[in-house]
Amino acid sequence: MVKQGERDEKKNFTAALLAATLLGGIANAKTFVYCSEASPEGFDPGLYYSGNTVDASANTIYNRLLEFKKGTTEVQPALAESYEVSNDGLQYTFKIRPGVKFQTTDFFTPTRALNADDVIFSFERQWKADNPWNKYIPSGSWGWFADSGMPDVLDKIEKVDDMTVKFTLKRREAPFLVNLALPFSSVLSKEYAEKLQADGKMDQMDQKPLGTGPFMFVEYQQNAVVRYRANPEYWGGKPPIDDLVFAITPDASVRYQRLKANECQIMSNPNPADVAAMKEDADFKVLEQEGLNVSYLGYNTTQAPFDNREVRKALNMAINKQAIVDAVFQGRATIAKNPVPPTMWSYNDAIEDDKFDPEVAKKMLAEAGVKNLSMKIWAMPVSRPYMPNARRAAELMQADLANIGVKAEIVTMDWGEYWKRSAAKDRDGAVTLGWTGTGDPNDFFYTLLSCGAVGGNNRAQWCNKEFDELVTKARESGDRAERIKLYEQAQVVFKREAPWLTIAHSLIAVPMRKNVDGFIQMPTSDFIFTEVDIQE
Repeated sequence: MVKQGERDEKKNFTAALLAATLLGGIANAKTFVYCSEASPEGFDPGLYYSGNTVDASANTIYNRLLEFKKGTTEVQPALAESYEVSNDGLQYTFKIRPGVKFQTTDFFTPTRALNADDVIFSFERQWKADNPWNKYIPSGSWGWFADSGMPDVLDKIEKVDDMTVKFTLKRREAPFLVNLALPFSSVLSKEYAEKLQADGKMDQMDQKPLGTGPFMFVEYQQNAVVRYRANPEYWGGKPPIDDLVFAITPDASVRYQRLKANECQIMSNPNPADVAAMKEDADFKVLEQEGLNVSYLGYNTTQAPFDNREVRKALNMAINKQAIVDAVFQGRATIAKNPVPPTMWSYNDAIEDDKFDPEVAKKMLAEAGVKNLSMKIWAMPVSRPYMPNARRAAELMQADLANIGVKAEIVTMDWGEYWKRSAAKDRDGAVTLGWTGTGDPNDFFYTLLSCGAVGGNNRAQWCNKEFDELVTKARESGDRAERIKLYEQAQVVFKREAPWLTIAHSLIAVPMRKNVDGFIQMPTSDFIFTEVDIQE
């Protein structure tokens, strides 16, 4: 029997495959199809966090002043050809790479190359409330920019000359260079923005994007396919493939079947149970590495009874995390005790995890005066690098909680709606989510757990003064040894207060056809196709 969802995916993929066929028929164009797990929420990388949206926008259409060196979390110049940092650590001056062209598309033809005006526009629209682009999407927000602490640390951004821009900070900010390599720091065309504003079509910035990146946006068919064409004037050299297709395929099993049929050449987030067979398939190759990630169940710590630390601790002790690792991750993960993975510097291995002990959990709830507790567990509708099957994980948690007398209802919804609604300060229950970080611990501690990120990426709505002071001091320190000590102390506070149930750190597998060449697995789990080719 074919399920309705599978019929819908079949229909959607037929559209994707037709698009790929049409593209491939143009002058024998080389077309590459990627089976992705979810639709992008939009194409303005400043507005969104989710990895599928980052891959569909920041990693294809745009560039940043700095970017991560392929396969690492080391930053290197990109749109900036060089930069200097003042001795006091408060001024960062960037020389812009000359001759970088914005893409010429069916909907806009630029008249000039990239310059300092574009860089300043790209940051000020997120930073300054009086900027006309600050609220161009009424329901949108610059969450990642804010959750990284950028509004608090920026003092001014100045145009030194057409090809030089200077950032002045209010104080030292150790992760500042890493922040400039994150998706929200993508550089947009001010000239294009001015044209859209003059035409009264500002919303098209999120629908018809153009940047300086390796691929140009062609078309998006909602919940089906995104089409791109290689940028022939890309400053890094035209990509080897001519046309790129994102075939949106939410079901991991369907993605696998399409990969086997060579309907796509690479896929995201395989079912862990399928990886062994993929490794044995002569038509495939599978890249693997420890993920720089964490999955978690985040309680809304502003809502009773989850505002009680002892209640959160009790719920954590009622849930068998090893069973989740075994059943959901098929053993392809390790139990998480900290909000950062063991692969991240500053990881505090001395922390002791909460023990799985349902009887003690029952006693703790009783002592807290909690009886007949009913709660909601939000389950993501998509697979992510840090969580392959949130519904199954929620079912296991639901059963464990029932054993201590807690009734848990599982709720889910469309991914875009899930992402938006799970951030609400008055959200009920606990939400399953996770994060894949960068090369700096700040991207976990501050972005996910600081007071400044409440209402944004801090889905636990947790604001703890002691924790906040530690991570703020760590951000401001230029001494890595000091930062390590501060983050180690912050992990002690986190574990004591238990705003999350930390679930797992996953092993990431990227399956592809054996004739795919040039794909480099990123610790950040990004899919980047700039150098990808298909061997005939």
